[in-house]
Amino acid sequence: MKRKLETICINCPMGCPLVVEEIDGKIEVTGYTCLRGKKYGEQEFVNPMRVVTTLVLCEDGTAQPVKTSGPVPKDKIFAVTEAVRNIRSSKDTKIGDVIIKDVLGLGVDIIATRDAI
Repeated sequence: MKRKLETICINCPMGCPLVVEEIDGKIEVTGYTCLRGKKYGEQEFVNPMRVVTTLVLCEDGTAQPVKTSGPVPKDKIFAVTEAVRNIRSSKDTKIGDVIIKDVLGLGVDIIATRDAI
């Protein structure tokens, strides 16, 4: 079976148009100009990953921006945001503080990207 994916590489500002195909069980990437593009195309084809950015509510009702410390599988994004939705951060939280350790067992933390106001 032959599968094909057309995407834009987001690893650098060049934004190379990639074509990723699986031919006879082998993944072939074309259109990249650097090895990061090839690696990105392969990863996007096999298991797309994204860094999740969202807001967490603080105890006083304000919101604080947070993100995952690394990429998570694309199909887990909504589960991650749901986990964040169910917690409250402290008003003493500083940038870089871990809000949730190892969210959903995915091996990434939810970290603050700004001090709580």
